[in-house]
Amino acid sequence: MMAVEEGLAGVRVLVTGGTSGLGLAMVRALAGAGATVAITGRTAESVADAVEGIGGATGFVADVRDQASVSGLVDAVWDAFGGVDMLVNNAGLGMKTVNPDFMTQPLGFWEIPVDGFRDVIETNLTGYFLVAREVTPRMLAAGHGRIVNVSMNHSTMNRKGFVPYGPSRAGAEALSRIMAADLAGTPVRVNMLLPGGATRTGMLPSGTELPASMQLLDPEVMAAPVVWLASKEAEDVHDERIIATGFEAWRRQRLNP
Repeated sequence: MMAVEEGLAGVRVLVTGGTSGLGLAMVRALAGAGATVAITGRTAESVADAVEGIGGATGFVADVRDQASVSGLVDAVWDAFGGVDMLVNNAGLGMKTVNPDFMTQPLGFWEIPVDGFRDVIETNLTGYFLVAREVTPRMLAAGHGRIVNVSMNHSTMNRKGFVPYGPSRAGAEALSRIMAADLAGTPVRVNMLLPGGATRTGMLPSGTELPASMQLLDPEVMAAPVVWLASKEAEDVHDERIIATGFEAWRRQRLNP
């Protein structure tokens, strides 16, 4: 595991979908580095389970698909923390929600249920938009802010049998680029962060359904880069697509071009 920097005392972070998988790994890393972290989840039970034992973490029930829920969430976090220095857009649904056997029995796009398609798109793409839309004006008014949009490998976006997950992540990546362009010249930074491969999370089927040759990353691969993106060293980093598995090499190259 890569070393995680310390020194985020006073930094306030909102992590959507922070109750499991990549989100929970990032929450633990950020809180462990001293940040005050707000975690969102759809149920009170999942949020309570996630924050248990994590000092500096506070749970908030919210549905990123719903504008009123998102607005209420941001109001509640601002009231509790006095502001947010970094938003990590992470809440997402995977292929398993529309096809539990997607690894072994992929479905054609025409076989995907419409309600399932909409649910994934509204969570993985519309959710990123709604939360960022609510947070950004407040960050601009505060004179600082960072947004990290969690993404996936391009190969996943184009993979056979991966509608609607692939299009949802491709859309979120395009959204992130446009957000960065719209915010160029402002004090708000936007970057993307992705693991760099298939990761051991609840989005995958159980181990018996996975190819024996598949090498899975641990969710903690996101720890070091997300903590760094919240640090002073990253205050001028903007419109970057950071792959967690190559983070240390990328950072060294950036420091010594």
